[in-house]
Amino acid sequence: QVQLIESGGGLVQAGGSLRLSCAVSGRALSSYPMGWFRRAPGKGREFVAAITWSGGGTNYADSVKGRFTIFREKSKNMVSLQMNSLKPDDTAVYFCAARLGGISTAEADYKYWGQGTQVTVSS
Repeated sequence: QVQLIESGGGLVQAGGSLRLSCAVSGRALSSYPMGWFRRAPGKGREFVAAITWSGGGTNYADSVKGRFTIFREKSKNMVSLQMNSLKPDDTAVYFCAARLGGISTAEADYKYWGQGTQVTVSS
């Protein structure tokens, strides 16, 4: 029913920028609070950023605050993540996710997940 597809990953040098996007199908984007998570090599999936269904509220992990920005593009039914000042520690597979509830930083609160897009930041 609800499908999420990430795009925009790639290889970038430290200090560079990337923009990830998540296309949502099955329901209007406004129906779901959205989040971005990431899984680094050898690690579990961790919270990156989240946004309310209205787009009026956001939440960020301390590790990305001030560098990453999450925003909605409702006309395109997408949620995007602008990543600036990238560091090698940002290297991970990035996932977008949706839930039927309020904004959350907890992985377990999200019901729908994309397949992920690879971000690699070289030293």
